[in-house]
Amino acid sequence: MLVIGNGESRRNVDISKIKSNKIGCNAIYRDCPVNHLVCVDQKMVREAIAAGANNDALVYTRSDWYYRLKSKRLRMVPDLPYAGQERPDEPFHWGSGPYAVLLGAKITKTNLQLIGFDLYSKDGKLNNVYKNTENYKLSSSRAVDPRYWIHQIGKVFEFFPNINFTIYQENNWQMPKVWKRDNVTVDNISNIYYNN
Repeated sequence: MLVIGNGESRRNVDISKIKSNKIGCNAIYRDCPVNHLVCVDQKMVREAIAAGANNDALVYTRSDWYYRLKSKRLRMVPDLPYAGQERPDEPFHWGSGPYAVLLGAKITKTNLQLIGFDLYSKDGKLNNVYKNTENYKLSSSRAVDPRYWIHQIGKVFEFFPNINFTIYQENNWQMPKVWKRDNVTVDNISNIYYNN
C-alpha cells in the first residue's frame, strides 16, 4: 500500500503507474484517483466532496466535519493508537499526512510505502505540489514547521512495529532521529516503480 503526501519530491513521479492501493491527502484527487482520501481541513473535505472525489474513493475526515456533511463514502479518520500529553498528541492537531499514514497502518498488515513526505523545505518557502491553488497557500508563504508531522508520524512507526515502512525520498534527505527504528527504511524515490 502506498501513502502519498504532497511534498514536491513527488512532482516527477507518475502516481498512476503505481499499481498498489493508494491513500492520498487533500487535493491529490485533482491529479489521480486514490482508494482512500484523507482531508481533515473543512475546506478541503468540502472541495473534495463537491468535486465528486467520494464517488471513487472513501474520504476520511474529522468527526466534526463527518457529522456536519454526512456524505456518501465519507468516513471518520481512525482514532489515535495512544493518548499523549503534548499538544501534537491531540487529535485536532493531527494533519492529513499523519492521519493518512495512520490509516495505512490500520489497513495494511505488513508493508507501507510513503512518498511525498518531505517534511522540510529547501528554500524556506512552502513545499507543497498544490501551492498557489484553491485552498492552499501561495508559493511565497513561509515553510510549515514540520515538528508536529515528525512527532505524529513517528508515533505511528512506534505503535505499529510489525509493519515495514519504506520512505521514498530524494538523495540527501535526512530522516528525523525519532523515525530511526528497525521497521523504517529510506529508499531512493527513483525506485518507487520497481517496488510496486
